[in-house]
Amino acid sequence: MAGNSSRKGAIRKSGTKKGQVVGSGGQRRKGLQGKGATPKAEDRPYHPAAKRARAEANKAATRPGGKTGRATGKAVDSPENVLGRNPVLECLRAGVPANALYVALGAESDERLTEIVQRAADSGIAILEVPRADLDRLSANGLHQGVALQVPPYRYAHPDDLVAVVRNSGSPALLVALDNISDPRNLGAVVRSVAAFGGHGVVIPQRRSASVTAVAWRTSAGAAARLPVARATNLTRTLKNWAAEGYTVIGLDAGGDTTLDEFDGTGPTVVVVGSEGKGLSRLVREACDHIVGIPIVSEVESLNASVAAGVVLADIARRRRH
Repeated sequence: MAGNSSRKGAIRKSGTKKGQVVGSGGQRRKGLQGKGATPKAEDRPYHPAAKRARAEANKAATRPGGKTGRATGKAVDSPENVLGRNPVLECLRAGVPANALYVALGAESDERLTEIVQRAADSGIAILEVPRADLDRLSANGLHQGVALQVPPYRYAHPDDLVAVVRNSGSPALLVALDNISDPRNLGAVVRSVAAFGGHGVVIPQRRSASVTAVAWRTSAGAAARLPVARATNLTRTLKNWAAEGYTVIGLDAGGDTTLDEFDGTGPTVVVVGSEGKGLSRLVREACDHIVGIPIVSEVESLNASVAAGVVLADIARRRRH
């Protein structure tokens, strides 16, 4: 009779080849729990549908204007995979949107992995157990520590959308344009400063610029979810269009024609930030109404791009408060 443990043969006798049969003691109880909704086929890295989607994205990227769409504002970049327990945990803590969390079968558990799984479950992110070999293929050196987070491509706004945000806000425009910024950490830090000081948005060039990756998301401390970031096909043309709308376009450069102390930023303003090394490109510089320098001591040659942007935005916010 089923369940009758007293019947002969129900329990192996001691001294047999395999010894007593023991239960799992509940150690694999979590393995029986649900892992959340299964991601769509195109969101699974090795599914044929995902490979077809990446191939179509690559084809679209080679066409003129194929990177973004004016009507939808969608980027065709492929999803990004964040590897390693600390990076994945930082992404989840910062609220980075994600499609799926991949955990290697047999991965050694620790406090970080426990928090990762808990945060993913609380956020409704699908949790999938996959063979370690699948994660090995995602990383060149295999340093994934048994966990990977799939982050979808960022959906960029159009520069005209930022103008609409300004009009709906009822306050003078405060926008930031980035020129020659290639470090996503700088991009994320600028986005965070713009949000902190009441700015309306950030615009980046479509080419030769850092993108809103998971690194930028983490650095922005979640501000990228609240502040629109637009991609401009031609940054110079966008700045000229904004100047025609009545915005004052200022470029930051140590050798400027005026200083931050002399600039009145209470009106509609666009702050253009160049890289620490290259500075502003020639055409972008010519599109600026003023080139503004930040007064600093002579021993310091220049400020980091994100730091310079934060200083200027803080000063403009102070002037507007008073």
